[in-house]
Amino acid sequence: MTEAILENIESGRKADISVSQLLNIARGLNVPVSMLLAPMGAPDSALDLPNLSADFDGMRAAEFDCWLSAIPASAYRPRHASERADIALLNSLRELGTLRRELDRLRIVLESQKASGDPDLTGANADVEKRMNRIAEDAANVAGLLASAGLTDNEEMPRA
Repeated sequence: MTEAILENIESGRKADISVSQLLNIARGLNVPVSMLLAPMGAPDSALDLPNLSADFDGMRAAEFDCWLSAIPASAYRPRHASERADIALLNSLRELGTLRRELDRLRIVLESQKASGDPDLTGANADVEKRMNRIAEDAANVAGLLASAGLTDNEEMPRA
């Protein structure tokens, strides 16, 4: 994004921006997109964005943020079963990522503990290995559920 585009947006000469410009600005400012679109400092304030459909009428800033983020069990209540299913699917994808990151973290902990050669960590190592096995099993279950929903998993499932 050029400096001229930013100057035009800031001065109001450019009223509409593309999605990619919005995302670039949010990323450049290191803020969530919802912070640029809604009055997140006043979460109960009404959403005030021009040219939105009537479906957004009465939506509060907090609801908008939850809708935009597809956060389950939040301030936003999906209106259709298909929307609830899509949010659940996104949540499962997020959960799988969380489980994989935790496996990676525990693998590093275990390697560090084993490399220390400290005999007092034998019990701790066994506990870490048990936890890794449980998490790997959970990750495999979530990956299986996602596969049954038609999503393919491009990343090999980490093993404990």
